[in-house]
Amino acid sequence: MIQQISQLLPELWQIAVVLVLFLETIGKPANDAAKPKWLPLAAAAGIFVAVFSLKADGLLFFKAYQVDSLSQFFKLAVLVGFFIVVLNADPLPTVESEKRSDYFLFLALSALGLMFLASTVELIAVYMALEISSYSLYALIPLRGKDQRAAEAGIKYVLFGAAATAVSLYGLSYILATQHSTYLEVLAAADWTWTHSPLAVIGLTLFLAGFFYKLALFPFHFWCPDVYDGTGNETAAYVATLPKLGAVVIMIRLVAMLKPENGIITIIAVLGACSMTFGNLSALIQKDLKRMLGFSSVSHAGYIMVGLSAVSAKGLAAAGYYSLVYVLMNLACFWVICRLATDGRNITLDDLNGLYKRAPGLAFIMAVGAFALVGLPPTAGFMGKFFLLTSAWNRGHDWLVIIACLNTAISIYYYLNIVRHAYTAEAEEPLPAPKPGSALWGGVLATLLLILGAFPGPVFHYAEVAGKLLIP
Repeated sequence: MIQQISQLLPELWQIAVVLVLFLETIGKPANDAAKPKWLPLAAAAGIFVAVFSLKADGLLFFKAYQVDSLSQFFKLAVLVGFFIVVLNADPLPTVESEKRSDYFLFLALSALGLMFLASTVELIAVYMALEISSYSLYALIPLRGKDQRAAEAGIKYVLFGAAATAVSLYGLSYILATQHSTYLEVLAAADWTWTHSPLAVIGLTLFLAGFFYKLALFPFHFWCPDVYDGTGNETAAYVATLPKLGAVVIMIRLVAMLKPENGIITIIAVLGACSMTFGNLSALIQKDLKRMLGFSSVSHAGYIMVGLSAVSAKGLAAAGYYSLVYVLMNLACFWVICRLATDGRNITLDDLNGLYKRAPGLAFIMAVGAFALVGLPPTAGFMGKFFLLTSAWNRGHDWLVIIACLNTAISIYYYLNIVRHAYTAEAEEPLPAPKPGSALWGGVLATLLLILGAFPGPVFHYAEVAGKLLIP
């Protein structure tokens, strides 16, 4: 019993945070608008708990819950992201005072669902964990004062989410009917070829649709730019980052069951190429930063498919490493957006004009985030794309690597356009300067991106060890 508790320390810590927040929402006066002062400290402590649990290992709950290197890596990534999001969600200008305590409760509950998702190795449990992480967001996305765009964003997220869930459950019925099991350990030994098990292949493809939706992978991306644009800046920072981790970890486990020449891998590669191309071309014409980052996330979902299509330990490690880096570089950009939009408005490119004079720290953070997103050295984004491209070369999808390189060249224009506005354009009228110290934690994010770009070895090696447990 004590050993099982030690294997579940990150989850138990997050459950404790959720319970305390729940009790606080019950007892706190409705007009108390303050964020719980203990929450950032609790979120930071969760990171240390996850680091302490990195070497935990075990199979729990009737073999439906796997604690291994892969799960612990992603739980740590989720808790790091949760900590940054909690710091970023201050002072929540577009959320009514009486709803702010509930806001953080839903954030914590969604992060808990993502942590469950990292360890589930049984498809029904996967579905349940996915819904736990999603239901909270259905409530959070419309919270933006009386802005009609928030209502539209909430409706679109719910409708697309419900449709993706229905398709996934339909695919699950095919898998159960043909393979007679929902345990990944059993499914890994099953036949997943079109010749012998066409219904099983169709079922797995449909089941993956729910995770394509979370990743905003083409053609499941339509909700993404509209939701980013309509919801609050702080909420968009969460929706754009952490749910991607849950989708990637499950896709890693599912892809590990297949062979590189499998038809499902070809589908993943084709969708990845389409997603990269569509996302980058659409982002070229955007002026609203959140819409630009929305289409950017569509393209980055395609980049992650490059690593998954390799179906190797190095490829899975590259996908895991890049998903972590993606969270950091996106949160760095959203940190600047939230610091500039103190009234909760959407930020356009023109709002960045002269930023290097008003807030040189924020300008630097935005520059590092943009350089990382495009994949320029010496940032972690460069090393992430390097790992992805090298892992996929000579694995049967060289054409996908070439398309990824071409799309990286296309993305240079709109990412560096952000830097151009911040450093070379002048504001037509004086804009208010951000609060002193607003760049502190964003600076930490920028530093992490530079450190992971210069010394990616330890993190990537740990991710590769996790990948080798799935694909020796």
